[in-house]
Amino acid sequence: MTGPDYLSALLLLAGALFFLAGTLGLLRFPDVYTRLHALTKADNVGLGLIVLGLALQSGSWLVAGKLVLIWLLVLLAGASVAHLIARGARQRGIPEWRR
Repeated sequence: MTGPDYLSALLLLAGALFFLAGTLGLLRFPDVYTRLHALTKADNVGLGLIVLGLALQSGSWLVAGKLVLIWLLVLLAGASVAHLIARGARQRGIPEWRR
């Protein structure tokens, strides 16, 4: 294995760990709003790291560009959906978690 292979493996592993952290946040946090925060932040970073790791392995600028474009579209969609879910929860009167 070469240096880029090790870096790619490290990025893929780090991305998987961010996905795991987002999933744990979904299961552990007390209300809709904090769960959304955990999912959107961790999943966006995790996918970004995975895309970087895959782009290093792609061997083509065209494929790497497509991967980055997919990541940007997922960022846009994730933010939009999280906003819609939070707005729907607020309209239904779901309260924020208070200690």
